[in-house]
Amino acid sequence: MRSRTCSALLLLLLFSACATMDPGPGELEDPSPRLANLQRAALFPWTEDGHCVVREASNAWPVLAERCFHALDRDRMRFRDVSKRCAVAYVDAAAPAVVALCIFAAPEIVAGAVIVIGTVVVAAAIQEGIDAYQRHASRERAKLKAQPTPSQEPLANQTPQPKGSPTGDIFPRPTDSPTDRLKCEPIPVPRASKDAPHNECADKFPPNRYPGMDVSVGGIRFDALQVGVRVLWEIKTHQFDKYNAFVQEMEIKKELKQIRKERAIAVACGYDFVIGVSTQAHKDALLAEDQFLNIVVTGCTR
Repeated sequence: MRSRTCSALLLLLLFSACATMDPGPGELEDPSPRLANLQRAALFPWTEDGHCVVREASNAWPVLAERCFHALDRDRMRFRDVSKRCAVAYVDAAAPAVVALCIFAAPEIVAGAVIVIGTVVVAAAIQEGIDAYQRHASRERAKLKAQPTPSQEPLANQTPQPKGSPTGDIFPRPTDSPTDRLKCEPIPVPRASKDAPHNECADKFPPNRYPGMDVSVGGIRFDALQVGVRVLWEIKTHQFDKYNAFVQEMEIKKELKQIRKERAIAVACGYDFVIGVSTQAHKDALLAEDQFLNIVVTGCTR
């Protein structure tokens, strides 16, 4: 009974993967399934530094999940069959493990189906795999940029361009030189803040790809670059609720000036930008001035 249930479950998972992951008409395929798998796996705790994940990352997620399920630190995880699609596995004597695998291997994990207890420190091998992929991608972009452009062709082969700009555009486009892109590469730098509770929050809450370090992007320091995704963080751990009204008003004005500058750089370099604050009152005060800010209440204490 157990082998038949597992075989049926595997077929169900593979079918779901094909149905969910194949692009529809007019859609583009994910340019890097391997990177997507590494980033997804970075959110979970592993018992062997993530070596199984790196080895299997080029496969579809259901295959990776089945082959590496044994390496999950399941003592720190809870699985809930929110969609009830895995209920069929309950007929088996090994139901809890089978259902957990079914939930974890789904091409898209339903919100609330997988719960991790405590803070996840990204497995070393997974982080190394993400960094290696990004270095490779940067080199490939540099190679493409180095290829001859029409302006480098012999004049006789060039198509006459309309007047208005050196490139022939009536409305010149902004430049995107290799130097500009290089400025957007994240660079770990020593912490600017010596505030231990603040730095601990910045490392553990997003969590930070470079623990113990700030990250410089576009010449601006950010408190954290979130693991596995292009999200820059500004962390605030002020005891905002304890300030009087006048001090709160001054603090918000000062923070908004800094936040808007950081957000502009993050967006220009292709990153999302999130502000982490310790309390709901701090969040409400910032949103009252700028409703478009992306703010998360971390609950970090001092």
